[in-house]
Amino acid sequence: MRQPSAVPPPDAPPPFDAAAARRLREALGMVHGNVAYGLNAQYGLDVGPDLVAAWEAGLRTPSSREVTALAGVLWCAPAELLHAARTLREHRTAHGLDAADLARRVGLGVDAYVRMEEAGKWRGNERQSAALTAELGLTPAQFMTAAGRDEELAELLRSAVTTRWQAYVKPLTKMLPVPRAALEGGALENVLLRLHADYQSRMVATLGWGGGVGDAGDGAAGREFLDGIVAHFWERAEGTR
Repeated sequence: MRQPSAVPPPDAPPPFDAAAARRLREALGMVHGNVAYGLNAQYGLDVGPDLVAAWEAGLRTPSSREVTALAGVLWCAPAELLHAARTLREHRTAHGLDAADLARRVGLGVDAYVRMEEAGKWRGNERQSAALTAELGLTPAQFMTAAGRDEELAELLRSAVTTRWQAYVKPLTKMLPVPRAALEGGALENVLLRLHADYQSRMVATLGWGGGVGDAGDGAAGREFLDGIVAHFWERAEGTR
């Protein structure tokens, strides 16, 4: 028996920027009633002036659909009404796309895409990953965060800088299908070499100072470096372009 298609669950509230909404409205010389009228007349949303005011006060958060409509009324891009996006859903909302539209553009069934979005884990192949990156305008770092791969990346990088980094070139190349082109021609090797040297220099300083008390002596500098390893990686990767 054929299973019915999954109905996409209601969107979690997007990272709405209340101050930006108020600023954009005031720049257009509009009051809350004008915005509410536009949402009703242009988009068929049952939104009153009090709800618009509550959005701007941070007391209520509009849905993804409402953010897209509000952007239309305020003559701006949805992204201008959001804080920095991190998840797939937040990036999609920032581009004013619904799940079905984005799924079609990247070559996925809507049910499969919605499951990935809800789980916070992107499972698309290399071609689909490239399409997703293009549709949402993601940088390599944004893609990895939205795909839910930051912790996996961190684990590989920590191993690379604390042991033999050369052994992790292939695993990292396989893991980074989207940024691979940006890190080809020995660039990835150079990034790992620099990360390894930076970490080892911190640990050598620890040993050289006799392991005494303090940031260097107790290894805190090395631990701090490992805690921020993903950020360090992208900083050096950007420097190779």
